[in-house]
Amino acid sequence: MKKISTILIPFDFSKISEDALEYAVKYVGNDENLKIMLGHISNDRHMDELKARFETVEKRHHDVLKNKIEWVSMRGELTEALIQIQKSEQIDLIIMGTSGGTSLEPTNTSKLVLEADCPVLVVPSNLGEFRLKKIALVLGKEEIDDTEVLRTLLNVSQKFNAKVHVITIENRPETFGYSETDENNENKIQYFLENFYSEHVFIENPDVVDGILSYATQRDIDVITILPRNHTKKGQPSEGQLTELLTLHSPIPILAID
Repeated sequence: MKKISTILIPFDFSKISEDALEYAVKYVGNDENLKIMLGHISNDRHMDELKARFETVEKRHHDVLKNKIEWVSMRGELTEALIQIQKSEQIDLIIMGTSGGTSLEPTNTSKLVLEADCPVLVVPSNLGEFRLKKIALVLGKEEIDDTEVLRTLLNVSQKFNAKVHVITIENRPETFGYSETDENNENKIQYFLENFYSEHVFIENPDVVDGILSYATQRDIDVITILPRNHTKKGQPSEGQLTELLTLHSPIPILAID
């Protein structure tokens, strides 16, 4: 994963997408090496009106950003169209807003997280003050063979001088504690993240999602980072259930790295 330079925001002028844009603007700040692109998926043919609305949005953030906000409009199914934009525009990071929900059915957000070929940062609506100083990295029991998958996490940590807290939820009491895999993972992460690494915590909780969110709340975590697929040569890819549940229920931004 190369350094992040272009960020895509799925944008439909709703409050959810406006909140995601506000988060992205604060993320970018006055960094001249970062630019924001808005992706609008609609069958609306009124391009002149659409252009005027996007110009209004751009002017609202003009004084903060070094680079002008760009936009692109495309027709089609939301996830498929956004992935086309991500590939054609060489997007490095997608920041997408969400209002959460209670359904266990895959949402547009969770589908995009699992299908996009780049990291996706999911931002809950009405998040409040922007802050990025503490990051929780969720690891399972599989060993990470290639730490390059953590390059995005390293980039974010460097940009904000954030500390990374690694957590493993133990939902089977007999497996609690360090295994050889746990130790290998910790050594790799500690070496890769260097001074941004903080600790590796093991938490006993039969409910993995509750364990993650409870820890994040108690430790005042700003972003929860997950690996939607198992990045191991021997393991099988996960089915994305944890991704769906976290994007539905987390009051804290979720960074899915791939």
